[in-house]
Amino acid sequence: MKPSRDISRLIEIMAALRTPVTGCPWDLEQSFETIAPYTLEEAYEVADAIAKSDMLELREELGDLLLQVVYHARMAEEDEHFNFEDVVEGITKKMIRRHPHVFGDENGEKADHVKGIWERIKAEERAEKLAERQALGLTETQKGFLDDVPTAFPALQEADKLQRRASKVGFDWNDARLVLDKIREETHELDEELAKSAPDKDRISDELGDTLFALANLARHLDIDPEEALRRTNRKFRNRFAAIEVTAESKGTTLDAMSLEEMEAAWQAAKNSTNGE
Repeated sequence: MKPSRDISRLIEIMAALRTPVTGCPWDLEQSFETIAPYTLEEAYEVADAIAKSDMLELREELGDLLLQVVYHARMAEEDEHFNFEDVVEGITKKMIRRHPHVFGDENGEKADHVKGIWERIKAEERAEKLAERQALGLTETQKGFLDDVPTAFPALQEADKLQRRASKVGFDWNDARLVLDKIREETHELDEELAKSAPDKDRISDELGDTLFALANLARHLDIDPEEALRRTNRKFRNRFAAIEVTAESKGTTLDAMSLEEMEAAWQAAKNSTNGE
């Protein structure tokens, strides 16, 4: 079998890998549950390639992510639920439907008008999805207001989504400084737990989680993506720590042999050389 630019070849390859007896033993053992972590991993690697502006790597990672879609679709086809073509039809239908200002006759010259169109259409889609599930005899429990926020999101992103959702019904502060007060309150409670003679790790975890949740809330009020803010800090940490390694090498020593004071000095030098970046 030869490689191809046609998506059908990728579908054929996946079918071959999943064919009993002649397929790949590892691929045949997989399920939706075992493949899901790889799907998340590939999505993060796509984001990482974008962050690095590495187009060659992005091309490769997009292929890996596409493979995940084909993989899940193949397993669903084997169980007679749906196939890859159904997935394509579903997303093309959704995109056409959600853009009547492009493919229909609605006026969508302004971004806020487009957002209104999306909200109305998504509400219609939710109603249709519920009717479809009921027609198939699938049980549908009454959903809470926050149930549309997936629990599989990274925790910081989930916090941001939960807060945005709650704010739609007025459960929110109207001033970022009030969120800062909440952060101070949470850090004070964390400090109290740490000061106890016999600290309770579960309580400390709860207070730390409350603090992180409040910080995510502050980011939202400041119109800053908390995930991206933390990624920027992660990059700074990588760069400054790499500078410590360079300093160690230039002095003919190793990280293990450096004192904390020496590492801190190298850290501060790297910080000053990049104006805090």
